[in-house]
Amino acid sequence: MRIVYITPHFEPDVAPTGAVATRLVHELARRGHWIEVFTALPWYRDHRVDREFAGRTVRVEDAPWGRITRLDPFPTADKLNVSKRAIGYASFSTLAGFHAARGDHADIVVAMSPPLTLGLAGIAAARRRRAPLVFNVQDVFPDVAVELGYLRNPRLIRLARRMERFVYERSAAVTVLSDDLRDNLASKFSAPERVHVIPNFVDTEAIHPETKENAYREDHGLRGKFVVMYAGNVGLSQALAPVLDAAAALAEETDIAFVINGQGAQRAELERRARGMPNVVFVDMQPAERLSELLAAADVHLVPLKRGLAQASVPSKTYSILAAGRPILASVDPGSEIAMLVERAGAGLALPPEDAEALAKAVKRLHEEPAELERMSTAGRRFVESWASPAAVAASYEELFSVLRRAG
Repeated sequence: MRIVYITPHFEPDVAPTGAVATRLVHELARRGHWIEVFTALPWYRDHRVDREFAGRTVRVEDAPWGRITRLDPFPTADKLNVSKRAIGYASFSTLAGFHAARGDHADIVVAMSPPLTLGLAGIAAARRRRAPLVFNVQDVFPDVAVELGYLRNPRLIRLARRMERFVYERSAAVTVLSDDLRDNLASKFSAPERVHVIPNFVDTEAIHPETKENAYREDHGLRGKFVVMYAGNVGLSQALAPVLDAAAALAEETDIAFVINGQGAQRAELERRARGMPNVVFVDMQPAERLSELLAAADVHLVPLKRGLAQASVPSKTYSILAAGRPILASVDPGSEIAMLVERAGAGLALPPEDAEALAKAVKRLHEEPAELERMSTAGRRFVESWASPAAVAASYEELFSVLRRAG
């Protein structure tokens, strides 16, 4: 099949959604498909276009399996400036729609969200290329933006919801990561049967259990510590202030260290609050090739989302943590997909969101019960090996594409 794939990030960009898109494209290419990728110039790490890619609005590269067209993402370093971010998303999506719509007939067009505006780019490309559109929803927008307080203007919220329904109604299929997200979307448009659950995958060969006492610990003064780690975007969706409160409550447990690994809009404020806390360590985003080592360095990982967000977002890091054979403390809405996944796998504990006291108690419990920690580690790895391999996920997408192609 000839596939057009529109994604906000792609290798060598380091965004989690970029890793998902990149691996799926490579898996589909291995299955013999020809793919055109339309994506942003790499910008995620520093919220500006990487130096080696700067200076050009459009850059086209040939690949053994097709072609990559990279476009200026018009980034803003100020993630709190909703107007600037909206203008950047709209500009990038317009450019992506224009370029993706040019070309010969395609069999399938895939567009990834967020941003929601890439759905409009997907519609333009699908119409011009005479192909069905598959809209891949990683996080449900505008729901996440409304919950976080990014989007407060009632008119803008109504506009965003109309745009959301517009894209869904014009998609031949919408893919989501969980049953929660399927229920959310199915209530919003006229053909709920078009919503399909296909989880993100994790590379269980590249990410595997390793020894804890590794170079990462050595680099950051963590040798011999019980390490409680949050690794990912230090943004506004993550409830990281309660993590500092939990660290403060456990200050007398001198062998417990809390690590916040990553960058984002919250980091400067968190560092200010953590000043003078010797059991809290901040680490910059690590290169992709150190991911398995980074994950292995923790005794337990945190997945902390603000209240209300777990129904509209499933962090892809959850699967990577399980693949690394490390337990999860998931501070998320009760009954959400993440909570149920962790409990179903027996790979950790689900805690109420934004509850520092519950988090501190859970950390202390696992610190004092190494046998339970080991049991959770083994259970998580076993679960993810059987459920979310790249080949299995690519096969699910290929089957969906084939069904839509025959129907069209």
